[in-house]
Amino acid sequence: MAKSIDAAHSETSFFGDVCQFFDHAAQFTSHPEGLLDQIRSCNSVYRFRFPIRRGNGFEVIDAWRVEHSHHKSPTKGGIRYSEMVNEDEVMALAALMTYKCAIVNVPFGGAKGGIKINPKEYTVAELENITRRYTVELIKKNFIGPGIDVPAPDYGSGEREMSWIADTYQTMNPGQLDALGCVTGKPLALHGIAGRKEATGRGVAISIRECVDVAEDMQKLGLSAGLSGKRVIVQGMGNVGYYTIKYLTEFGATIVGICEFEGAIYSSAGFDLDEVFNHRKSTGSILGFSKSQKEFANSAEGLEQECDILVPAALENQITEQNVANIKAKIIAEAANGPTTPDAASALIERGCILIPDMYCNAGGVTVSYFEWLKNLSHVAFGRMDKRYEENANLNLVNTIEKSTGVTLDAAQRSMIIKGASELELVNSGLEDTMIRSYHEIREIKLENSRIDSLRTAAFVSSINKVAVSYMNMGIWP
Repeated sequence: MAKSIDAAHSETSFFGDVCQFFDHAAQFTSHPEGLLDQIRSCNSVYRFRFPIRRGNGFEVIDAWRVEHSHHKSPTKGGIRYSEMVNEDEVMALAALMTYKCAIVNVPFGGAKGGIKINPKEYTVAELENITRRYTVELIKKNFIGPGIDVPAPDYGSGEREMSWIADTYQTMNPGQLDALGCVTGKPLALHGIAGRKEATGRGVAISIRECVDVAEDMQKLGLSAGLSGKRVIVQGMGNVGYYTIKYLTEFGATIVGICEFEGAIYSSAGFDLDEVFNHRKSTGSILGFSKSQKEFANSAEGLEQECDILVPAALENQITEQNVANIKAKIIAEAANGPTTPDAASALIERGCILIPDMYCNAGGVTVSYFEWLKNLSHVAFGRMDKRYEENANLNLVNTIEKSTGVTLDAAQRSMIIKGASELELVNSGLEDTMIRSYHEIREIKLENSRIDSLRTAAFVSSINKVAVSYMNMGIWP
């Protein structure tokens, strides 16, 4: 197959890496090259600059919004606040969002945004000005709206910034009934949804659990099935890394290593998340933690320690051809976007490792964002309409059973059986079902074709086929 223009343009670029993975998977599909080129390319790339006041002077901010695919509307993707952000990165992340949404059957096209700043160097007031001005620029060019393009948090942004975006959009669109659906990741007080903050990390943990629960696959790695006792190293203690550690621990794994930008710590006995988190909060660093057996000033060395599962949950290009030979993990779960370069991924696969690909592994965030978007469009919280009905129906059932059997349940048993589902429970149920179904879907694609070498390739095949069907069904007009 001919190499795409975008991939050939920059062999070492992040978007080039994504296109390289795409082209490798495309050979296992039967779609015409023109359609593949449409799916591969970014449909709309908006680069803009705007000034803000800082003190007595001005500063010009660089920003982007990329809409990769319009096979579904709206498009969906986070906004990254980072001084390292660039057009290539935003394009790559937008493309991954397209494939990610398709893999987990969320009906969005892919998009991504970026603002080239280090948020730690700005006051809250300055960050608010930047965020609101960014939003206005998107409004002016029709790059935001509940049926057009729906941003979300990403690296360097969170609920606060999403609130500013929602308020700005509402202000600029008075009377628009679904205005709050213009952005997800909002706080609950502004019609966000329970479970959104921890959704990505929870999804990562579920994806790893599903992977290690397949005894056949674990046997090939020389591991037992199940998470119990599995040694895990996690890179990053941000939102994704924190909740990944939390839920992996709940599922029975042992966190033997934690890496952050200031360094890494390791202990074969495992770490308690709250103890490490509180230490870092009080000292500003994970280094110096009393229960560490080893610590490394170079954070990258932490990735190379003994473990069964490695979870890069920070930024892209963390596992490369330079350090892949030193990686000892047998399973790499890509909680971050693009943490493994194509050459490094090939080396790991040849070694017999399992890579749980980023566009599936970290899809928990967009899955729950979809639930939030639906909530905003329906204007009612999940569970509000039927929670009490369920409880009354369950109560009647329990009373009938007790009367007919003569067995009386205690208060705790009655409460457990009777209670109706809360919004959080419904969200977690939907997230878990999505992650479980999607993992086994891409695994089945891999098993059906012996030439497909990895779960990543299988995931790309799945997403390419779904996006292609959407484009073919829509046709070309005019």
